[in-house]
Amino acid sequence: MWLGKFLDLEEDINELRSKIEKQIFTNIKKSKLTPLEFTIIETIFNYQQISGYDLIYILNNHFAGTWEAQSGTIYPILSKLKRDGFLLIKKVRSPLGPIKKVYSLTEAGEELLKIKVNKNFLDQLTFIENFLTELSSVYIHSLPEEFREESIKEVQEMLKKTINNVITTLPSTVAFKIICKECGTELKRKGAKYCENCGNALYSSESSV
Repeated sequence: MWLGKFLDLEEDINELRSKIEKQIFTNIKKSKLTPLEFTIIETIFNYQQISGYDLIYILNNHFAGTWEAQSGTIYPILSKLKRDGFLLIKKVRSPLGPIKKVYSLTEAGEELLKIKVNKNFLDQLTFIENFLTELSSVYIHSLPEEFREESIKEVQEMLKKTINNVITTLPSTVAFKIICKECGTELKRKGAKYCENCGNALYSSESSV
């Protein structure tokens, strides 16, 4: 969840041009991204390459019911990001046979993502802290007054559990690994479509896109 109507990339592009060969940015055709576009780029980065079908499934898990990603919204954005130089598209054959399109970041798209997150990481943490505080306060005040004092402790425990989940998951996330939801096996992200332990599909479906 990113603040601001658009994320301005012009300064980052100029900064990176002094560090990386200029030609990798020649295909970047826009200097601003919407928060949803940036979230899609983050998701593709963390999965290295992914089909549009699986991206929608993962985004809906990400937004946890607060917003629903649909094909009519996501596929036009993917096409636009590809046209603007952020994404690559290739066709691959899944283990089940059907050919499907998978999306990955261009070198320029990956470098822009990393520098934007690096420069805004602490601000985003502060935003999340403020959001959790405000959300918790509103939730507690929405309860009958006689339950509020007791609910404070419950909310504190829920927040501790949430932060602990982030801390616990972080090492495998940084290592670009994914966890099989069926058996709990930890796998490296690259090329992983099925769990090597139980054979469970790691994403929602291997159907063609």
